[in-house]
Amino acid sequence: MPPAGSPQVVAILRAAFLPCDKPQPALAEVVAVLGPGAVALASHTQRPAQRFVVDQYALNSSTGCWTLRSTSVELVTYLHNKGLKIALVPDVKAAAAAATAFWTASASGQAAEEVLEAVKLPNSVAVAMGLRSAQSTNSVLMVAPTAFGFNEQAAQDNSFMTAAEQPQKDSSLTAEVCAEFAELHRQLTDVAGVNVKLFQHQLRHGTPDAVFPNNWFSTHTAGEAAGGVSRPTLVLYPMKCPNRAAERRPEIIQVLRQAGYERVLDMSGHEKRDMAHFEGTGVLVLDRVNGVAYVALSERADRKLAEAWVHSLGYKELVAFSSSDGRGKPVYHTNVMMAIGTDVAVVCADSVTDPKERQHLLSKLSQSHEVVQISSAQMDALCGNVLELQGGKGLPVMGMSSQAYHAFKPEQRAVLRRHVAELVHAPIDTLEEVGGGGVRCALAELF
Repeated sequence: MPPAGSPQVVAILRAAFLPCDKPQPALAEVVAVLGPGAVALASHTQRPAQRFVVDQYALNSSTGCWTLRSTSVELVTYLHNKGLKIALVPDVKAAAAAATAFWTASASGQAAEEVLEAVKLPNSVAVAMGLRSAQSTNSVLMVAPTAFGFNEQAAQDNSFMTAAEQPQKDSSLTAEVCAEFAELHRQLTDVAGVNVKLFQHQLRHGTPDAVFPNNWFSTHTAGEAAGGVSRPTLVLYPMKCPNRAAERRPEIIQVLRQAGYERVLDMSGHEKRDMAHFEGTGVLVLDRVNGVAYVALSERADRKLAEAWVHSLGYKELVAFSSSDGRGKPVYHTNVMMAIGTDVAVVCADSVTDPKERQHLLSKLSQSHEVVQISSAQMDALCGNVLELQGGKGLPVMGMSSQAYHAFKPEQRAVLRRHVAELVHAPIDTLEEVGGGGVRCALAELF
């Protein structure tokens, strides 16, 4: 008979593709407990050749023998099915040490916020431990480009756009963009496991840019911005172009309202009241964990509205600056020159010409993120227009276009992979060229 108190189930972790003459890595380098219901997982385990699997054995209490119950369950699937929150980190030992330091300091009676300030937990660890709200979501809204066309109104200040012949009437252009978009949708849903609410639009709507819904609304969960956002919130934004304002279709807004947002902040009245514009998470790049809003000021990003947004939502800080592309024109949306994930950020610092603004931007980002700096040419390839999402297995993935993926240098992609499980991409060249926006622009996050 097994001794009293013996474990009834044992999970054996093994490196699936490790050559037989190589030693198994130490468990503490692969996965570690952070606290109740939370673990840290090494990001390298998401590389194909470094995958780990779990064999589970159950103890037969009468014979004292172990019986194989299940075999070859992917480690992340095993953890996810156990209901554990996973922090994907490049250094498991460092993450575990930081978590231990937090719990030790907390036991002394210090307030959690004071301890967080002193210990400096990685964002992913703080989120997994339930101390901060998530940066990314598993759910997005997309609008298929079923009535896509070149938007002459938007082209006035979007230098990323290239005119197409017979705008909005070329059915072959629409068909081509729809085919590209369908592959992006497949990559996000079938490959990454992202939940997509998919809408369409028609020519009668008069909305050639409806494929970019993140500009006219955003959603925010209670606890976002280090607790600054007090209630689930839906925000509607004032758009610069009339045919983009028309994207705020009542039927889509009704679906959003049904999700249970306790507060609706409607800023759209500024379009006519004072001709001021503030185009959603096109102009807002948010550090949702720490409550910092980054805004490149432009005709589509009014400073006063940015300040009002920060105050109203309960964010801690606004980092505002001016940004220009390689042609010397103002960057029309912040999200083409920078992006923020849980623990990694992408930014074209060279586009910020004022030295003080550039230094402040980089300093603020580096306080909580590993920063990947991209060139103006890479910004033109929409390397800044990427978005972290939560994949179906509870790990972060980074969505981007294939153009952006290939424009990143190998060493830059390696840095991104230190913090996300996968770089999910699809070729949307026509949409990028004619529409002037990339993958991030096509995704409206639902929190």
